[in-house]
Amino acid sequence: MKLFNKLTILSVLLIVTGLTNLSYAQEFRTETDLLGDVKVPIDAYYGAQAARGMENFQISGQYINDYPDFIKAWGMVKLACAQANTDAGKMKPEILKPIEEACNEVIAGKYLDQFTIDLYQGGAGTSTNMNANEVLANIALEKSGHKKGDYSKISPNDHLNMSQSTNDTYPSSLKLGMLLHNDKLLKELNELKVSFRTLGHKYIDIVKMGRTEFQDAVPMTVGQEFHSFAAMLEWDISNIEHASKSLLMLNMGGTAIGTGLNAPEGYDKYVIKHLREISGYDLSNAEDMIAATSSLQGFVVYSSALKTLATTLSKISNDLINLSSGPRNGLFEINLPPRQPGSSIMPGKVNPVIPELMAFVSYRVIGNDVTVNMAASDGDLQLNAYEPVVGLSIFESQKILTNTMNAFRIQCIDGITVNEEVHKRNLETTIGIVTALNPILGHHVGDELAKESKATGKGILELVREQKLLTEEQIETLLSPENMTGLDKSIYENK
Repeated sequence: MKLFNKLTILSVLLIVTGLTNLSYAQEFRTETDLLGDVKVPIDAYYGAQAARGMENFQISGQYINDYPDFIKAWGMVKLACAQANTDAGKMKPEILKPIEEACNEVIAGKYLDQFTIDLYQGGAGTSTNMNANEVLANIALEKSGHKKGDYSKISPNDHLNMSQSTNDTYPSSLKLGMLLHNDKLLKELNELKVSFRTLGHKYIDIVKMGRTEFQDAVPMTVGQEFHSFAAMLEWDISNIEHASKSLLMLNMGGTAIGTGLNAPEGYDKYVIKHLREISGYDLSNAEDMIAATSSLQGFVVYSSALKTLATTLSKISNDLINLSSGPRNGLFEINLPPRQPGSSIMPGKVNPVIPELMAFVSYRVIGNDVTVNMAASDGDLQLNAYEPVVGLSIFESQKILTNTMNAFRIQCIDGITVNEEVHKRNLETTIGIVTALNPILGHHVGDELAKESKATGKGILELVREQKLLTEEQIETLLSPENMTGLDKSIYENK
């Protein structure tokens, strides 16, 4: 697809700049728009305005078809619009039929290679809207037995854009595309949570030292630590589910600025009804369509939830990196699956590359959220022209979070093992264990034991045994997971 995109764009540029010979130019058809004639590859389903967009926006090498859910959303939106226009008596049924066929094929994932405009674009998404209009019009023309470009029969503007504006269809397609990908993101997030719960159950009885400010604190179990990671992700699941509801409110039928100019009576109700049925989402139109056209609040709310997830994933990743540090001069409490040699100069070194990747991606998502906030705050008057950068920022965040959570789970979390002997040795030698002995020995005795332990290098339990402060039975009771950590397994039983 990337190669096709580059070749197609090169062809358009050659024609526009006049760097082709006559025989090559014969492989193109001529279309006309406001600015004049445009030569379009004869086999292309896009038309003049998409070709101009390809010429104008050679910026990132990332194309709108890099996000198939976005293209699928366009098929859904245009299908709902055509059906609503027919309900309102504005579109003839014989025009609707081939348009429905065209939309359903795009929804099914066909013609992705025809959506070749750079994600970085000016014009508030007009080039993308016209790309969709032209592709669908030309597919419908072929379905009707006509040639591509014969817009007197089925027009990108008069039929595919009927009762619409970029200013209502573009943000609506963005939101619907995000909802489609959100389902995939939540699936990966839930599976990652389950992996941490599995580790929690597996290691629930292994006692370890908890740490605050990187210093020995009080005991906990390894399982409790893994369960805590799962709980953090559960909070994010709930947050994202709630935030995604902000994407359900659309401005379909508002046309240019929310006043509904050029839309027939009842169209706004028809279109949202059809779009709900087509997509399966509980969509609705805003009560104030002018506000909904001007504001990007829903995107801001949803992006913030992705940022919150990213901060959680970064925190967990860096905890895992710390816990696996060593292997001889670090904590070395857990083992991460080795994924690649870690150095070009140091033999035997293996780095925690997958948690590093997860943190790396999290930083990018946090940066994308800043972009969304800046763009949303700088929109002017009745339209925010920066919707495309909001869209690409959120789409990228969704995509890289989804893909990286999958790699994080499969290549790292599911292969984690615990070094039980390290935990046992730590408990024998740590001064922090003295806190667990306070209820029987008292705080003053605990202070004295801690001082002696620091001075001699002996462990607290070693000193307790030497001084015969406790019996082995008392030590065993005090050091049980339940007494040491407040462990209540019942809270994890249904997790």
